[in-house]
Amino acid sequence: MAAMTVHLDVVSAEEKIFSGRVEHLRVTGEEGELGVLHGHAPLLTPIKPGMVRMVKQHGHEEVIYISGGFLEVQPGNVTVLADTAIRGNELDKAKAQQAKQAAEESISNPNSDVDFAKAQVELAKAMAQLQVIEILGKNVR
Repeated sequence: MAAMTVHLDVVSAEEKIFSGRVEHLRVTGEEGELGVLHGHAPLLTPIKPGMVRMVKQHGHEEVIYISGGFLEVQPGNVTVLADTAIRGNELDKAKAQQAKQAAEESISNPNSDVDFAKAQVELAKAMAQLQVIEILGKNVR
């Protein structure tokens, strides 16, 4: 018997990254990890920088990095609206490590004119990219 699926669209400000049927997906919401399966209750919630981890129809897994945004769940259809979305295999480990280091330096230097909140957001994004890279077991690009 085939698994029940839901249609998923992952859309960034620049392009539609993914559109297709998935058996289930996971994403990090403001309140913690969310799992979505066929028949999930309607929902609209902000999501944190992290990943959309999905099992596509027929069991193939894919991971997409997102910089935050919103998750909307409707009967039979799920949409992830992200500021930035990048397929996990297209992430650049060296770039993410540099961004993490720069954000950490900004946060640890109290004498600078750096916007602390912005530096924290940049740190969260870089750490989320590195987490996706680690999960995929990706080598340095």
